[in-house]
Amino acid sequence: MSHGARVAVFGSARTPETDPRYAAARRVGRLLAEAGLTVCSGGYDGLMAAVSRGAREAGGHTIGVTLVLFDPRPANPWIVEEIKMPTYLSRMERLIELADGYLVLPGGMGTLTEMSATWSLRQIKAIPPRPCVLLGASWARLWEALRRELTVSAEELAMWQWAATPEDAADILIRALTPRRQP
Repeated sequence: MSHGARVAVFGSARTPETDPRYAAARRVGRLLAEAGLTVCSGGYDGLMAAVSRGAREAGGHTIGVTLVLFDPRPANPWIVEEIKMPTYLSRMERLIELADGYLVLPGGMGTLTEMSATWSLRQIKAIPPRPCVLLGASWARLWEALRRELTVSAEELAMWQWAATPEDAADILIRALTPRRQP
């Protein structure tokens, strides 16, 4: 069965359902799936579960790239297709190479690592240009600090787009990843 372009979503595994960021992740998953895009994540709890849940509730396809290290911990119940990787680095690499676009939700060290690895691979042209979106006010503040404190060019910073809302994030990715219909 063929599925649409794939969006790798990086985000916290620790965010509870009661957190407004969970609702935002669920909403963006739904919007991506409604546009025919496949949602890929690390496959576990928190925002990874939220985005997968939203996608499945809209009838979309979800892929979870999980980790042998966490066995016997199961993938979240909204994962349709599970890809189990032997190491953390191979898991991150698989998620990055699997995707046609990237969405970074709020998270911790793992999320920051995934975002940084994706950014570095784009910067050295190890992966082709693909849409990269950061969702949430925390990323806007961090991006401003990176701009001030790191030695990065405007072109390197422009590899990422910031979105304030789930709708903005989904719109950027949908416009970039879905074929244009001819009149």
